Amino acid sequence: MEIWKAILVGIVQGLSEFLPISSSGHIALTQFLLGMREPGVAPEQNITFELVVHVGTFLSVIIYFRQRLCSLLLSLWQKERREERKMILWLFVATIPATIAFFSAKDFFEGSYNNPVLVGACLLGTGVILLLPKLFKPREREFGLKQALCMGLAQSLAILPGISRSGSTITAGLLSGARAAKAAEFSFLMFLPAIGGGILVKLRDLQAVAKSDVAAAYFSGFLAAFLSGLFAVYLVLQLIKRGKFEYFAYYCFLAGGAAMLYFGAR
Repeated sequence: MEIWKAILVGIVQGLSEFLPISSSGHIALTQFLLGMREPGVAPEQNITFELVVHVGTFLSVIIYFRQRLCSLLLSLWQKERREERKMILWLFVATIPATIAFFSAKDFFEGSYNNPVLVGACLLGTGVILLLPKLFKPREREFGLKQALCMGLAQSLAILPGISRSGSTITAGLLSGARAAKAAEFSFLMFLPAIGGGILVKLRDLQAVAKSDVAAAYFSGFLAAFLSGLFAVYLVLQLIKRGKFEYFAYYCFLAGGAAMLYFGAR
């Protein structure tokens, strides 16, 4: 793997993971365009590289939410931190649907990355999802089990490449009555156990990569994903506060339509 391609994919991953435009979809399409992946073929190396750049964005979330994460950890020993302990419980609940969905249809989800037309169609679906909060405005209520479960179900749908994880989970939070800032924070925190589980599952592959001749390229992609991901977290939180979230829907319509036309013609 060439280092410049790894860096480019890392930047795409970092920006699109937290911008509501689907990192998995953009990584898959970028790899197709760069000749790093062929339609209908699923090299294990591609899947491992995708996990490596996800580790980069995993670290960016930890850095940004370091104080919040420390507070959550301390709540395990300090009984007066009841709200933080509730948040840990909600995060656990929100992780269950995606875990069940992935292991129930693992081959289908991994195989879908090799169908660029399907990825384009899913990007169109993301565009529709991002417009929903403008059409439906439920009354805001305290964040709890209902919001956590709705966001968890949305995250299971986002295993499909092209369905934005941040876009679908934040939208689910808003539609279930969560405040925008709370939905965004919970969406980013949900990312940690989801990717943490993937790291554990693929730990042996990651160890093998560290000793291989592609280690430099993989590390470059990891670093690019970390830096661009940190920038994207700041950007998304500001956009949500300003009510600009749905603007990305129009980009998803454009990118999804272009991908379906281009790869469909091929």
